[in-house]
Amino acid sequence: MWLQFKYFSQNFPLKSLRICKQCCFNLIQIQRNVANRRFHTKHSAIKNVSDSSRKSKSANKSDVKRLLLLMKPEKWKLTGAICLLFISSTITMFVPFALGRVIDVIYTKDSDKMRDNLNKLCLSLTLIFVVGAICNFGRVYLINLSGQRITKSLRENVFKSILSQETAFFDKHRTGELINRLSADTAVVSQSVTMNISDGLRSGIMVLTGVSMMFYMSPKLAIVGLIVVPPVACLAILYGRFVRKITKSVQDTLADATNVAEERIGNIRTVKSFSQENSEIQRYVSKIESVLKLAKKECLARGIFYGMTGFSGNVIILSILYYGGVMVSENNISVGNLSAFLLYAAYIGVSIGGLSSFYSEMNRGLGASSRLWELIDRVPQISISGGLIPTHEVRGDIIFKNIIFSYPSRPQHIILNSLYLILPSGTTTAVVGASGSGKSTLAALLLRLYDPESGEVLLDKTPVRDYDPVWLRKNIGIVSQEPVLFSGTIRENIIYGIINPEDVCDDSIYKAAKEANALDFILGFPEKFNTKVGEKGVMLSGGQKQRIAIARALIKNPKILLLDEATSALDGESEHLVQEALHRIFKGRTVLIIAHRLSTIKNADKIAVIENGKIVEIDSYNELITKEGPFKNLIKHQTMFS
Repeated sequence: MWLQFKYFSQNFPLKSLRICKQCCFNLIQIQRNVANRRFHTKHSAIKNVSDSSRKSKSANKSDVKRLLLLMKPEKWKLTGAICLLFISSTITMFVPFALGRVIDVIYTKDSDKMRDNLNKLCLSLTLIFVVGAICNFGRVYLINLSGQRITKSLRENVFKSILSQETAFFDKHRTGELINRLSADTAVVSQSVTMNISDGLRSGIMVLTGVSMMFYMSPKLAIVGLIVVPPVACLAILYGRFVRKITKSVQDTLADATNVAEERIGNIRTVKSFSQENSEIQRYVSKIESVLKLAKKECLARGIFYGMTGFSGNVIILSILYYGGVMVSENNISVGNLSAFLLYAAYIGVSIGGLSSFYSEMNRGLGASSRLWELIDRVPQISISGGLIPTHEVRGDIIFKNIIFSYPSRPQHIILNSLYLILPSGTTTAVVGASGSGKSTLAALLLRLYDPESGEVLLDKTPVRDYDPVWLRKNIGIVSQEPVLFSGTIRENIIYGIINPEDVCDDSIYKAAKEANALDFILGFPEKFNTKVGEKGVMLSGGQKQRIAIARALIKNPKILLLDEATSALDGESEHLVQEALHRIFKGRTVLIIAHRLSTIKNADKIAVIENGKIVEIDSYNELITKEGPFKNLIKHQTMFS
């Protein structure tokens, strides 16, 4: 690069030399930025590889710990539920022993004594069962209530983290994927730490109690019956690990399917306009097919596991029946105790199945939780609050100083290249250029939706990155080409940009609507300001939506106004009404117009032409139209209206 510069210095005059020198330095700067990005990318990749093994070892413990910490806010409800669980489980495991006593009573030879003992025993058991039912009700109620509260808290944290991320985050993550994390994954995680743990504890208590009672009644018979349990336990561990891995894949694939559904339903008018219903149905079906393929693997593993556990349970019962029958014939055990023993064996078989379900569901929760922790723990690169809040009023002097910028999703594509532009306070500046030249990027940088890679955006001589984002955006009103309205009322959409909407009086809303030329059509609706606009404002015309967007920008009384091709999609009559409203509100404000139509820019104080990421021409309309240059070429070829 330096040799090229020396060659030009020897063969071209001083003026050309200065231009070339600046170009060289610009190219060097760009190459440095690209090289830095590549270095950091490569360094991050190497670091990720070296850290992956260490992280994978601690991930399991960390995930389990974080899952259990979700239970902390509900500790008293869960403690009460666990106490009730112990009582109900103890009563449940008392049933086989009690039935054994009933059978022994029935086999009593004295019929009068047998009937008297049977009445007392059954009455006592009825009272005990009533207490067990009440405890079971309390356990289920408290556990489910805690689960719903944990789900609510988890969804709040996930949603808060999603909305706190910088704009570049949403360039890389699809809406459907995030919605799936917010809805499906949170439900799986909360279920795994509430009802699942409750059922797991219940199964564990029943297994321990049942095994203890079996050894109490007959150690020999217990050993014979439980000899197949260790292999089943090993099978359960392997099955749980498989479920955890496949759950992650299922959740990711389901997120893809949800994204397709959300995007197509949200743009249903476009789908229908191009008659793409069948193709979109097929697209969604193919995504769901991928989910089904993974689910088939899980079903196969589940079938094998439960088939083996069912077989092992039957083997246990058969072994006990055979060996127990021999012991009864030798008078080593009574018929009642053998019956109780068989019931305990059945309870243990069911409980082992419950433990395996608990283990697999816990692994499902761990699989789903890993994605949630990524969202919750992610620190946004641009904070939603914090920074300088000036006490004086904004003047509105704006400088884009040597801006170099490329979107994070396309780091190799430089959008703005050493751009320099001054917007004096109280003036109107229009920026024109071909599509993709970086016009709208200027508005995004001023709002600090993105930060430049090099250079600074200054507001009143202070970089916008130093200001509190809430304060900064409070002083900037924006009207975009496609204004987005939410599916509420007109009033709710107008006051959307106000930090404390409850403090807004009706007079302010009427004034903003009147200045935006929206009051007449609003009052023409039967419900006036309480009229529902529909999803994305579909119940309003383009001109009506645009004027409500202008009112939404005006009600903040901003010192700075951004118009991002605000009239490009309007018909002539609507454009006239919008233009009339816009020119009335320009006075006393710093206005940046991302131009689309000649009628929008001809009255601007300055018109800046952007080309290849730089301002190549800037002057008033009357001056630019009289000389050959980029601006006149844009008008001549109509490229500025794209």
